[in-house]
Amino acid sequence: GDTNRIAREIRYASEHFGYEYIAHCSIFGFCTGVLSGAKRNMTRTAYIFMDFDGVTHPWGEVEDFRCLPRIEAVVREFPEARIVIASDWRMLFSMQKLMARFSEDVRPQIAGATPHMLPKTGAELHGLREREAMLWLAQHEANPADAHWCAIDDAPGNWLSRSRLILTDFKRGFTVEDADALRRMLLGFRAGTDRPLEPAVTSLWARNIA
Repeated sequence: GDTNRIAREIRYASEHFGYEYIAHCSIFGFCTGVLSGAKRNMTRTAYIFMDFDGVTHPWGEVEDFRCLPRIEAVVREFPEARIVIASDWRMLFSMQKLMARFSEDVRPQIAGATPHMLPKTGAELHGLREREAMLWLAQHEANPADAHWCAIDDAPGNWLSRSRLILTDFKRGFTVEDADALRRMLLGFRAGTDRPLEPAVTSLWARNIA
């Protein structure tokens, strides 16, 4: 019953998120305050700001979205995850056509697309996609500064918050290693942090700075 379910949640939290459970509780009162806090963290929305070219397929090759199934496989593991399209494709195609690229069961987890901001100078191109993402969060989150978010992109200059970036190799697109990095990032969000559960050393960005 409930006791077994709560015990399983405690064990899962301990194994995956590093929670320690030390308490004297009755069999009917397994420290629900600790569990409710864990549940809140686990169910908070996690936003994935996603590029296409160089991510869903290698840049400059056939735009067949051959790498998208790897991203979708991770997203399916996290019902709280929401994809926000940050690709330049959002300026060329309708939202309906963009969503049609995704598997039908993943489409409910697509939250929209970022707004387009026109830079006034060339210098403003640096970090532009992150500013667009922050504007989107400000429009959709009550506390955008506290929102859990990350980005998948092949261009590091688009994002200033490098610790939140899953940087792909534009020649390869989103790889198995990138999927592991994204999974760790989302697990970290579930654990209530803004960092990967463990260092995402398999990501291209981490490999480059290691």
